[in-house]
Amino acid sequence: MHGVTIQTFGSPDGLVPTDLPEPAVGPGEVLVDVEAIGVGGVDAVIRRGTIGRAGVAPGHVPGSEVAGTVRSVGEGVDPAWTGRRVWAFTGLGGGYAERAVARVVDVTPLDEGFSAIDAVTLGSAALVARFALAHAHLAEGERVLVRGAAGSIGLAAVELAVRAGASVAVTTGSPARGERLRELGATEMLDRSGAPASDPFDVVVDVVGGPDLPDFLDRLAPNGRLVLVGAVAGMPPADLAGGLLREFQQSRSFATFSLDSVPRDVLAAGRAELFRDAAAGRLTPVVDDVLPLADAAEAHRRMDAGAVFGRIVLTP
Repeated sequence: MHGVTIQTFGSPDGLVPTDLPEPAVGPGEVLVDVEAIGVGGVDAVIRRGTIGRAGVAPGHVPGSEVAGTVRSVGEGVDPAWTGRRVWAFTGLGGGYAERAVARVVDVTPLDEGFSAIDAVTLGSAALVARFALAHAHLAEGERVLVRGAAGSIGLAAVELAVRAGASVAVTTGSPARGERLRELGATEMLDRSGAPASDPFDVVVDVVGGPDLPDFLDRLAPNGRLVLVGAVAGMPPADLAGGLLREFQQSRSFATFSLDSVPRDVLAAGRAELFRDAAAGRLTPVVDDVLPLADAAEAHRRMDAGAVFGRIVLTP
C-alpha cells in the first residue's frame, strides 16, 4: 500500500512517499480503509525531532488521526464494526497511509452523511479545545484569549468559548485572519505578542507555548488560568513558577492539558457530541486545503510557514 514515512528528521523534505506492507491487526484492533488524514501540529513536532518520542526512528509513518471504513477486525472485536464508517486515533503514528490500524476503544462511529474530511478536522482538535476550556473552569461572562487561534484547536476554542457565553480575544498574524476569526465570534484581535489589550483575561488557551509563554501569564487577571495544550513554538521556559510566585497575590494558575488524561469512553462520547454539533451547524470544521497523501511534505511546509488557517487534510 502507499504511505508516507519520515526518512530524515528536520525539514518537511524528510517526508517521503513509500510503499508499505499491509498492517497487521492485533487483538482489540480494527483495520481502516483510510479516506481522510488530519495533519496536526504534533505531526510536525515529531517530524522535526524536537520532542523525543520512544519508538520513533527513520522509516516512521506519522499521523494519528484518520477517518474511513473498517475493513476488518482483530480478535475480541465485535464483527459488526466491519463496514462501518469511523473516525480513528492511530496513536503514535501510522495514519499517513492507505490503511491504518487503531484500537477499537479509540474509534468513533460516523453518522451517515458526515464527511471524513470534517471528521479529521474536528476529531482531536475540537475535543482538545472543549476539555481545555473545562479544565480552565470557564464561566459565562469571562474574558478568554486564544493564542494560536488560526489552527484547528484554536478555531474550535473560539467557537466553544463564545457558545459558553465568554467574550473572546485572539492572537493573529494578519487583519485578514482576524476578520475570519470575527466570523466565528471573536471580538478582539491582538498581534502575536499579545498586546495591546484593554483588560486582562480570565482564561488563556495556549496552543503555541515557546519562550514567550510567560508574557501571557502576565496577561491574566487575578484568579486567571492559563491552559497550555500545545507547543508548536517549542517548550516554554523552565522557570514559569518564578513569575507566578512573584505575583503571588494575583492567585494566577498555570496548567497543561492532554487528551491522554481523559478516559477513552469519555473521549468517545465527547467526540460523538461534537460531530453532532458540526452536522447541525453549531460547530464549524475549517479546512484550509485537501491535498493528496503524496503531498504530505507540502502540507508540512505550509504549517512551518504559518500559512495554514484551520486544518490541512490528506487523502490517499
